[in-house]
Amino acid sequence: MADPEKLFRVDVVTPDGLIYSHRSSIIDMRAIDGQRSIMYNHTPLLTPLAIGDVTVRRSREMSNRVDHIAVNGGYMEFSNNVATIIADSAERARNINVSRAEAAKERAEKKIKEAREKHDEQSFQRAQIALKRAVNRISVYNTRK
Repeated sequence: MADPEKLFRVDVVTPDGLIYSHRSSIIDMRAIDGQRSIMYNHTPLLTPLAIGDVTVRRSREMSNRVDHIAVNGGYMEFSNNVATIIADSAERARNINVSRAEAAKERAEKKIKEAREKHDEQSFQRAQIALKRAVNRISVYNTRK
């Protein structure tokens, strides 16, 4: 178990408000330039995030707990032992509606096919992002315990 003084706060905020706030011993996330891990007393940092899974390892009275959060880009700031993730959208694994995510994946795949046929680069790129978001949500949902 991590010492209580070695834990830091993690907040995830979207336009809908605060969706996650807990203390953590380490968080892992995918920044646009690669994978990042943050621990207590990390150097202050501001980094843009890629679409991906944010993994928050919490210590809680002799048992470790890991929370997974699907984040669709955004930024992570760390300073004064507070990690703040600001994202357009984010969902905890336990809150993901996997049927909706699978339907979004199918819609995105259809739009990619249509955009290729029409040689519509802008629609193709938007559909690719939608596909990445849907696949990320499905993947994060499948990591829950």
